[in-house]
Amino acid sequence: MRVRPISLFIAAALGSLPAMADTVIDNANGYTLNAKGELVQFTALAFDDQGRIIAVGAGAEVAAKAKNARRIDMGGRTVLPGLIDAHGHVFGLGQQLTQLDLFSTTSLQQATKAIGDYARANPNHAWIRGRGWNQENWKLGRFPLASELDAVVSDRPVWLERVDGHAGWANSRALALAGITKTTPDPVGGKIMRDANGEATGVLVDAAQELVAKVLPQQTEAEGRVMLDRALQEMARVGLTSVHDAGIGVGEDRLYRAYADQGKLTARVYAMIGGTDKDFDELAKNGPLKDYGKGMYALRAVKLYSDGALGSRGAALIKPYSDEPHSHGLLFFNTAQMDAKMTKAMRKGYQVNVHAIGDAGNRQILDIYKKELAATKSAAQRHRIEHAQVVTLDDIPRFKTLGIIPSMQPTHATSDKNMAETRVGPERIKGAYAWRSFLHQGSKIACGSDFPVEAPNPFFGIHAAVTRQDAQGQPVAGWYPNQAMSLKEAFRCFTLDAAYAGHQENSLGSLEEGKQADFIVIDRDLFKMPTYDIHKTGVLETWVAGKQVFKK
Repeated sequence: MRVRPISLFIAAALGSLPAMADTVIDNANGYTLNAKGELVQFTALAFDDQGRIIAVGAGAEVAAKAKNARRIDMGGRTVLPGLIDAHGHVFGLGQQLTQLDLFSTTSLQQATKAIGDYARANPNHAWIRGRGWNQENWKLGRFPLASELDAVVSDRPVWLERVDGHAGWANSRALALAGITKTTPDPVGGKIMRDANGEATGVLVDAAQELVAKVLPQQTEAEGRVMLDRALQEMARVGLTSVHDAGIGVGEDRLYRAYADQGKLTARVYAMIGGTDKDFDELAKNGPLKDYGKGMYALRAVKLYSDGALGSRGAALIKPYSDEPHSHGLLFFNTAQMDAKMTKAMRKGYQVNVHAIGDAGNRQILDIYKKELAATKSAAQRHRIEHAQVVTLDDIPRFKTLGIIPSMQPTHATSDKNMAETRVGPERIKGAYAWRSFLHQGSKIACGSDFPVEAPNPFFGIHAAVTRQDAQGQPVAGWYPNQAMSLKEAFRCFTLDAAYAGHQENSLGSLEEGKQADFIVIDRDLFKMPTYDIHKTGVLETWVAGKQVFKK
């Protein structure tokens, strides 16, 4: 996920160029879905100076509709609609790109060396912060300890988020600043990991992370701008032209509007307000924002959390964890509390998108949707469940009957395969990461990555969806391959169906007349290459609204 400086420079320079008069992209090996969801090919694409598509099809036919247009010869390269990530965390990605990165560490020893090296290289940082550790990849058999951090950094507080963001690892200095002692109670919806004597060991799960978050230095607007700049550059580099930002506050909204006003948004952002408390009350004063900055920004959804994550055993399960029989995970709110949050947003006209990983979390949210959809008359708001990761076989059909969109992340399956069945056992796994079961019943799946939990590269997601394999081709036959998608289905879930989940299917998701000229140029033919190599696909150019925002 490292970005070459030259690529950043070119992307920034090209992003500042105005759209020209009518433009024809010719001699292309183009693919798109049409209004019927059929895969069609084209050799030429024309768009006007506002970035709207005038014509798509054969070269002569398109040229006749765009006379006197400037012509760009694609040289037979493959052109696709811009890809959409239906669940990412834009500022989280920017933060990851500017802080300590532990995603690639494969052992505790490797991680502690990276932490020590980073601390020595950044002596002026008041806190050492980072993200990406995963005790499962370290084959540790337990969570890491504060004492293991103390051994490499003891002079400053250290706070490192787990890969999924649902747990954090603190050193003793950070625990002390947070006021965490033997007598500190577990907060509702959270857990302080403790030793046999009841002392905090250094890992805080879900809501317990707030104890440290309260004492972290406040992010400045300048830091927010750096994060947004880095995230936008990376998104353009990997071919994302639109992202659904899963949880923002007043500060992020302010920056998005400013960037849209200044023409600095190089990807479209469909944002979700994080929660229904103070920031929601401020941002929802005038109701949902359906379009801002000529289609570059929207704020018409709310993001809520039902439970935690599977890796940290915070996901709420109906029956206990198979590998920890005394634990069911954590529901963040009782049903009455969650119902109140959901209906508050529904009655205000917002799409409600609820994080639910475990089968108990998914059932809680489905039950509330069943109760409140008619009462709020809000079915047209296209409510969603984010992740829908472990669902009982009886509950999967309820997504279709209730009209709830499953917003899912294919790379979660290939990242979690080393621990998921250990967590839930051989029966519950049948309803986990169950893309084929959802597609078979007619559900539209909105695909994303949950970056920075996973890499933002959408071709990693398409590869995982089709092969059910990781980048090393494991397992050889695919992990539960009966739940795989076809290539066309995977392509659709990162284009048209992701657009549908954001109420944007009439302007985004495919290259058709009247839609936005959001497209990418890639280095191989996606529909003729071996599926096991899809993750190797490279983006050569990214265009948003007829403007080139990245060139390799």
